[in-house]
Amino acid sequence: MSQPRDILVTSALPYANGPIHIGHLVEYIQTDIWTRFQKMRGENCWYVCADDAHGTPIMLKARQEGITPEALIARVAEEHRADFAGFRVAFDNYHSTHSDENRHFATLIYERNRDAGHIAKRTIEQAYDPLEQMFLPDRFIKGECPKCGAADQYGDNCEACGASYSPAELKNPRSAVSGAVPEQRTSEHYFFRLADFEPMLKAWTRGGSLQGQVANKLDEWFDAGLQEWDISRDAPYFGFEIPDHPGKFFYVWLDAPIGYMASFQHLCDSAKGQAAGLDFDHYWAPDSSAEVYHFIGKDIIYFHALFWPAMLHGAGFRTPTAVFAHGFLTVDGQKMSKSRGTFIKARTYLDHLNPEYLRYYFAAKLSAGVDDIDLSLDDFQARVNSDLVGKVVNIASRTAGFISKRFDGRLAAELPDRPLFETFVAANGPIAEAFEAREYSRAVREIMTLADRANQYIDEQAPWVVAKQEGREAELQAICTQGLNLFRLLIGWLKPILPGTAEAAEQFLQIEPLTWDALATPLLDQEIAKFKPLMTRIEPAQIQAMLEASKEDLAASSAH
Repeated sequence: MSQPRDILVTSALPYANGPIHIGHLVEYIQTDIWTRFQKMRGENCWYVCADDAHGTPIMLKARQEGITPEALIARVAEEHRADFAGFRVAFDNYHSTHSDENRHFATLIYERNRDAGHIAKRTIEQAYDPLEQMFLPDRFIKGECPKCGAADQYGDNCEACGASYSPAELKNPRSAVSGAVPEQRTSEHYFFRLADFEPMLKAWTRGGSLQGQVANKLDEWFDAGLQEWDISRDAPYFGFEIPDHPGKFFYVWLDAPIGYMASFQHLCDSAKGQAAGLDFDHYWAPDSSAEVYHFIGKDIIYFHALFWPAMLHGAGFRTPTAVFAHGFLTVDGQKMSKSRGTFIKARTYLDHLNPEYLRYYFAAKLSAGVDDIDLSLDDFQARVNSDLVGKVVNIASRTAGFISKRFDGRLAAELPDRPLFETFVAANGPIAEAFEAREYSRAVREIMTLADRANQYIDEQAPWVVAKQEGREAELQAICTQGLNLFRLLIGWLKPILPGTAEAAEQFLQIEPLTWDALATPLLDQEIAKFKPLMTRIEPAQIQAMLEASKEDLAASSAH
């Protein structure tokens, strides 16, 4: 037996100023499926995440609500944890960037890069709100687009024509905080010298750590020349003060990815981490044999594939094994929309539908690429009803009743069609390869092809006919035992996608939690529990109610 792999997995940190929505969930579900698969295979796999809890938007939102930023992020953290738990996203640790561990690592990484000469200091000119007495981030300056003239555009890019520009180019600019006309003022800022790492980054980005599409995109940044990165912000700011520089704070994007390390350190120090003998350095030292993977959205590639590996390298830590980027979610072919009710919060979905429907639908759509995926609500309903209820769960419901009623819940001692069972077992390898490669849609296709084959077996054997004929008791028990063994394989392969349904199936079959290795051995001559429906069909009215509730959410939020 080969040694288990040591794997640390992260998802991007959700921002602590608002709720989780179904667009966010693409990433957490994608990551959770992968980590659950690794654990089923017996690997030492750890999944950590945290709330990204710093920055101007959080400071301003807390002020607007008349509470402290700490009170705001504590409330949001509780909501985020509940939403993730509702969707069965099983973090080994969920922390916050506003933590002692994160302050420690942010300071350490900054100081090591500073001492190695990778931090520069210079004076810059910035927009300043004279009423609020604060420097304004680009997103907090609004005005008319210098290219197309559209009104009410942000200070860095135009949502009407897509142009990018600097806030100084905006026509009729004003502060989004107070409405005052911004002034230009100077301030001393600190910069990370990204160009110092160009040779290392060129090798890393082309070394197999990124998807091809992503590596190609980064070539554009190298061609344009790597720019210094402004890592400081002026007070007032909610974040960590930079050591030796009172009134200057680390920019939120400096300490956000460091939150991965902070959350892992927090796990190492916990009772769970200590029981497992987790050692921070084993995962993060430059010569580490462990694997570190980041799942992220394609919009934050720049931070994760250039700044992050460079900061780590400059501070004497290892770089990630790989960064996996995914696309965005559209609903019915369009951007999520509050007015159409397709901007669906995690909580609103959970109020109306089983979370495993969405986990399955995303899995059926996800590949290892960076393409956007679409949630077509009609297709979602049809596919869940046909695949999960009509094919997989149906196998158990068509056979279990006979075992309970006629055989005191006991399975036969032999399989009547061992070759068919072995044909299914032979798919263990290809399905595992698809999961490992994050080609979930391929895994789902293979599983559903076999589900069709299992239903075909039951149709051919017709246990309901056999049950009415005298002297065929042993045959009936054998057919149903075969059917339930095929069901057990299907639910085992689907377990990373449908953890709750799999757990209910394990209780029904009265077996230990399924591991990948256990699947090859059939379940024979043992008692099973009485079958209860594992999943019900989606009714159109449930989807309609969810969309209506999402429109109500919009009405409620705009009334505030």
